[in-house]
Amino acid sequence: MTSSVDLAKLHIDDFAPHQEAVFELQTAQGILPLKLAEVGPAGESGREGGAFALLFTSPQGPWLPQAIYPVRHPVLGVMEIFLVPVGPTAGGNGYHATFA
Repeated sequence: MTSSVDLAKLHIDDFAPHQEAVFELQTAQGILPLKLAEVGPAGESGREGGAFALLFTSPQGPWLPQAIYPVRHPVLGVMEIFLVPVGPTAGGNGYHATFA
């Protein structure tokens, strides 16, 4: 993976056009595809541009523990994102990320 994007500079408008796109999550076992299933506001915060949340889905299989993972997108680059497993979704495992 290459150097990471500064998460503080990302806003909801950076992710919204990529809803339904596939991102790549790097694990010790290899690359896990993540589909960006939802992008939405997440209330008020001191964050420039406001807080927002992302819901990713992966294929069904073993769950990854909550942790910071390198996630790659061809346009947005490589981001070190804290992902939290949130339970099964239609056809896969759900992972939530909040930018607050």
